[in-house]
Amino acid sequence: MARVELKDLCKVYPGNVEAVKNANLVINDKEFVVLVGPSGCGKSTTLRMIAGLEEVTSGTIHIGDTLVNDVPPKNRDIAMVFQNYALYPHMTVYKNMAFGLILRKYPKKEIARRVHEAAEILGITELLDRRPKALSGGQRQRVAVGRAIVRQPKVFLFDEPLSNLDAKLRVQMRAEISKLHTRLQSTMIYVTHDQVEAMTMGDRIVVMLDGVIQQVAAPLELYHHPVNRFVAGFIGSPPMNMIEGKLVADQGALYFVDNESCIKLKTPAFRDETLRPYVDKPITLGIRPEHLLENPEQQEKQGISMKAMVEVVEPMGSEINLYLTVGGQSLTARIHTDTQPAVDTAHILDVDMEAIHFFDVNTEMTIY
Repeated sequence: MARVELKDLCKVYPGNVEAVKNANLVINDKEFVVLVGPSGCGKSTTLRMIAGLEEVTSGTIHIGDTLVNDVPPKNRDIAMVFQNYALYPHMTVYKNMAFGLILRKYPKKEIARRVHEAAEILGITELLDRRPKALSGGQRQRVAVGRAIVRQPKVFLFDEPLSNLDAKLRVQMRAEISKLHTRLQSTMIYVTHDQVEAMTMGDRIVVMLDGVIQQVAAPLELYHHPVNRFVAGFIGSPPMNMIEGKLVADQGALYFVDNESCIKLKTPAFRDETLRPYVDKPITLGIRPEHLLENPEQQEKQGISMKAMVEVVEPMGSEINLYLTVGGQSLTARIHTDTQPAVDTAHILDVDMEAIHFFDVNTEMTIY
C-alpha cells in the first residue's frame, strides 16, 4: 500500500473557475480518509486528479515516493469505485471482475484465484455466473468493489459509491466497506456529500468548501472542536443551531443575549478570558440539538434555560426531534423522553453550557 501526498494542488477550469485551491494533504499508508462537503466543493475533482482522470493545473501528487502528475491512470497502481458501478452489461460478474487482469495479461490461474478470493470476501461467490441486469443495486456495488480488490492496488478510491442505494442498504454497505478496510489494511480515499457516512467510516475526515480544505481531523475532533462555523454546521445531524446575538457583562459574569432578547445564557467561567474581548459586540452562539436538554420540572433556571414554542414533534424511536421557535429564532432539539411534548405549547429546555460554541461574526472562525 502507499502514502498519498497532495502539495499546493490546484484545478482551474476554463473561464477561470477554481475547483480546487492550494490543497495540502497527507494520507498515510493504510489510512481511511473521507473527503466530504456540499456539491461543488471540489472533493470529486480532487479524487479524480489523484486517479489521473483530471489534469492538475498546478501543485503535485505523490503516491508512495512517485510523483504521478504526468503518469497515466493505468500506471498509477490505483483502483477506483464509481457511483454508477460502471459494469459491462454483456459480461458475467466473473468477467467484470477479471477484465482488468485479463488486459494486463495475468495468468488464468492467478486471475481465478484473485476473483474467487474477492468474491468470498464480499459474499458474492454464487453470483459469478450472473450478468449485471440480474443483480440488485447492492450486489452490483459489491461487484464494483470486487473488481477493485482483484487489482490489489496501492490505493483504493471511492467516488460516492453508495449514493444510488436505498437507506437500509447504505448502512449495510458502509459497515462492509469499513470491515473491508480493516481486512485488507489498505489505503482508501472515499468521497461523499453525506456527513453521516464520513463520521462513521473515516479514520480522518477532510471537510471542503468552495475548493478549499477547511479542516482535517478525526471524526470526534471535528464534532467537538470544529475550526469554523461552516464545519460546525456541516458536521452533525440534525445540524448545529446558530443564534446571532452579543455578549454582555453583568455583575462580573458574561452572558450571551440573542438579538431579540428572548435568550439569556450565562457563559462558563473558563471561557471568560477568550470571550471578554467580545463584550458588547456581535457574536454567534452554536449549540447542537443534543445539547438542548429536557427540563424535567419544566421550570426555568436562570442562565441555562430557554422557553420555546414547539412547532413540530418528530418521534425517532428512542429519541425525539423537536422543531422550536424562540421569538423569531428557529431551533432544533434532540431529546430522550417518554413524554412527547404537544405542538403549539411552550416547552422549557436546559442548555449544556459546557458544550456551547462561539464564532466570530466577521471571520466565522471558532472562538476557543
